[in-house]
Amino acid sequence: MQCEARFLDEGQRLTGADEYAHYLHHENRIDDSGYRKFLNKLVEPMLVKLKPSSTGLDYGCGPGPALAAMISEAGHDMRLFDPFFHNDEDVLTGSYDFITCTETAEHFHHPAREFRRLNSLLRSGGWLAVMTCFQTSDEAFAQWHYRRDATHVVFYRDVTFLWLADQLGFTCEFPVKDVVLMQKNR
Repeated sequence: MQCEARFLDEGQRLTGADEYAHYLHHENRIDDSGYRKFLNKLVEPMLVKLKPSSTGLDYGCGPGPALAAMISEAGHDMRLFDPFFHNDEDVLTGSYDFITCTETAEHFHHPAREFRRLNSLLRSGGWLAVMTCFQTSDEAFAQWHYRRDATHVVFYRDVTFLWLADQLGFTCEFPVKDVVLMQKNR
């Protein structure tokens, strides 16, 4: 099995300042019902996996942590981390029952390092939930809307997550399109 992730050439990546400026145009508000409906793609299958009052980390939550709000409303304790908007390194010293990573993994400049970090933060038996638009065929890549976002630097396929789960010792399932739930082995 191979990883099959595709990377944007480093010479084409935005500077940190330009990346931050781009994120300021996102309108991902906590009270936006359309955005909440979009996030439910990950929230619904994730909540089924969690024990009551679990502790989670929304990794890459952005300026409006709607996903964290939704999971908190379901009775779970959430922490936030985002390198631009919630850069609290203290949360990266804890351990978690689950970690969510929605519309974030495509921004990882060093995905292997990021996924190792997430693995280190996750308790045995814990869940890592990732939502990103999965790449399909190479032929469609040039016209794919997702690759046109200048902040997207890595693109995953379902086989990428199967490979990653194998590397990290996780099980892996795909409950809906563009969502992967990976459970750390006990």
